[in-house]
Amino acid sequence: MSVVEVEARYPVSREVVWEELARIERHVLWMSDAVAIDFTTQRREGNGTTFRCTTKVGPFVTRDLMTVTKWVEGTTMGVKHVGLVHGRGSFSLQGDHNATTLKWREELTFPWWALGPLGAFVATPVLARLWATNLARLGQLLAENDDHRTPKGHAAN
Repeated sequence: MSVVEVEARYPVSREVVWEELARIERHVLWMSDAVAIDFTTQRREGNGTTFRCTTKVGPFVTRDLMTVTKWVEGTTMGVKHVGLVHGRGSFSLQGDHNATTLKWREELTFPWWALGPLGAFVATPVLARLWATNLARLGQLLAENDDHRTPKGHAAN
């Protein structure tokens, strides 16, 4: 098994980061490896939501079945994915109204035909760089949208 952990800090509230993170269909805007997201349930958020995510990393393309396994409004999203590589991932948020830290953790199992542990060893630093870049792209998206966004439950000034 391979564990990949990346994190980023954003100068916006946890509510603002969660509002974007919870919109799973928009992950393709900031995850450069996510090509398409197609929901397989009516739900678009919360525990039990399922979707297929077409992912491309270099020459490898997979269509993973993703299931949301943990949803704590405003702080945590966990998923299980089955595809070329099996695993579990999570996003967790910590912060306040001034700044937020997003931690992204993935536990991945590579099949024998993808060289198992050796494939994981080679892929881990590549995925860590890719996902750190994705978090930077999320930061750019948050910055672009910050002037136009009002967190749920808050009135615009």
